[in-house]
Amino acid sequence: MNDSNQTEKRKSDHIEICSTKDVTARYNFWDDISLVHLATPEIDYEEIDTQLRLFGCQLSAPIVISGMTGGTESGKKINASLAKAASDLQVGMGVGSQRAAIEKTSLSGSYEVLRDFDIPLKLANIGAPQLVMAGSYKHACEMVGDAMDMIEADLIAVHLNYLQEAVQPEGEKRAKGLLSMIRDLAIDFPVIVKETGCGMSPELIETLSRMKVKGVDVGGAGGTSFSAVEYYRSQEVGDRMRARLGRTFWDWGIPTPVSAAVASLHFPTIATGGVRNGLDVARAVVVGANTAGIANRLLAPAIEGEDSAEAELREIIEELKVAMFLTGSKNVKQLSEHDPLVSGPTRDWVEHLVT
Repeated sequence: MNDSNQTEKRKSDHIEICSTKDVTARYNFWDDISLVHLATPEIDYEEIDTQLRLFGCQLSAPIVISGMTGGTESGKKINASLAKAASDLQVGMGVGSQRAAIEKTSLSGSYEVLRDFDIPLKLANIGAPQLVMAGSYKHACEMVGDAMDMIEADLIAVHLNYLQEAVQPEGEKRAKGLLSMIRDLAIDFPVIVKETGCGMSPELIETLSRMKVKGVDVGGAGGTSFSAVEYYRSQEVGDRMRARLGRTFWDWGIPTPVSAAVASLHFPTIATGGVRNGLDVARAVVVGANTAGIANRLLAPAIEGEDSAEAELREIIEELKVAMFLTGSKNVKQLSEHDPLVSGPTRDWVEHLVT
């Protein structure tokens, strides 16, 4: 199987596993963030304004549909459903890794479908290992440019997925020189750095803050575990070693709320990882993130069709508005000033990493 066919197969596997298997982390850290109820909100529900600006783009709510897929026919249908929902409700959207279409241009339509919709913020996506292995800075720039042009993106997300690469059979584990590559690309392109389930340490955030990156998507622990995804893939082909690695590192990572709180001190922050509903979106804003990124929660509705995807997203926004009402927050800025109770393992992480 050649590289492009292998990439297509892997993407199909990921969609199938994420939509049919339990791939979530065993603990969701958003449950450690409690908002304090205000019995007399002193606002009318109709006054609540969920709008905000992010990266110079106007969004109707602090939500970005996180990049999930592309590169397959099923991925095209999912992206079309999500793109319509993002356009109708005016929230941001990213796509999954565009490596497949860069290697095989006939697959670009599964990403280009976003061009058909009026999405206020579009995030292209390229993997860190591919940039490291590009061979030259010129080639890396070509890949980034192709990815952005493919969907007429506002920014390019360089995604970090080294846990997944370490446990998957065909993983690419070269990381030497990545930070200098990100530093240089951020000078020439509007770059954000995105983790994919393991979060970002204060040290990494501090390092990135000294570059010209536009922001981060912390992609923390608590949601979909790509180690779990690779566990199922390895089980299916009888790769005992890789299955064991996937199981061992199932819950590896830094909690999303912790990474988001630290990152928000330095630049615009998307808090992806374990966001299940509008209350979690509110929690993300309260810990400092500009927006919450939602992925797995929207996958099944998107597979079902565009109406289901939009209905799910509408319900999430309504849940956010209820959380804002019950904390007396007329707008997103007021919500961000709410002082939450932080308990459990998340508090332990904060005490270890931040204080």
